Amino acid sequence: MGRLHRLRVGHAGPRSRGLPSRRPPATRPRGASLDTVWISLALLFNLGVYFWFGSERALEFLTGYVIEKALSVDNIFVFLVIFAAFSVPPKLQHRALFWGVLGALVMRAIFIVLGAALLHRFHWAAYLFGAFLVFTGVKLMMQRGGEADPRRNPVYRLFRRLIASMDDYGAGRTVVDAGRRYATPLLPVIVAIEATDIVFAVDSIPAIFAVTKDPFIVYTSNVFAMLGLRALYFALAGMMEKFHYLKVGLSLVLTGVGAKMLLAGVYNVPIPLSLAVIGTLFAGSVAASLLWPLKKPELPTQHTHPGSPDQAAEVRP
Repeated sequence: MGRLHRLRVGHAGPRSRGLPSRRPPATRPRGASLDTVWISLALLFNLGVYFWFGSERALEFLTGYVIEKALSVDNIFVFLVIFAAFSVPPKLQHRALFWGVLGALVMRAIFIVLGAALLHRFHWAAYLFGAFLVFTGVKLMMQRGGEADPRRNPVYRLFRRLIASMDDYGAGRTVVDAGRRYATPLLPVIVAIEATDIVFAVDSIPAIFAVTKDPFIVYTSNVFAMLGLRALYFALAGMMEKFHYLKVGLSLVLTGVGAKMLLAGVYNVPIPLSLAVIGTLFAGSVAASLLWPLKKPELPTQHTHPGSPDQAAEVRP
């Protein structure tokens, strides 16, 4: 009972002071195989869209899926930071991502309905979306430095002020002690994941509306990309630092999609061309990361200290 208390804002357990060093889980073949299964299901669904709605809708779904899949890779960087900041045990990361993805599907459905209604009523909103995507892409390109501490997220901070919590992760999201229910650190972790996904949704959903105005295509492409996100995390988490040019590719994708929306009144970019450009940018950023890896900083040269045997050997009478 002694460790049950209302935590202060920003406290995240015994390792809460500052961001701990990242220790991503090892790359798991099972995660890669599961992501392959989700990709196969998405392509199978795309084939169904082709037979039911025609080739144009099928290309729209495929382009939207590729955009969302590429942007979802950036989520993995954020998941790594969140799990490190809150010292989430590896066995609980699966559960946190499950509830995070489930909540994201609900929130994105709301965003898509609102976005479709806005575009239907106000056609000029498409130019607003396009300008926002260009701004986001340029901002991402110029971004420098480390990631923000997720514990400073206002949604998370409000949660910590209102909900009685405890330090120990325990066995689930909440525990009951002496007739009172307390939140374990897993619950604010899920809240942090949901809050950051809202930020990602603000970028990714307008990007897919640049391809199609059909809410069904927009939502289903989001769903299939998000369903494979948990498997993709455990497949790539251990080697995300190798893809240092990925943010460049993602920023170019966002900028290009935004430009497509801004130029819609002058020139309608064909969907096959959009798909080819997006795929090339994403694949090119991955290939560039592997061809030109970051150089690890060299360890400082060790110098002999006064009085050491090596220096004593050099002293002459």
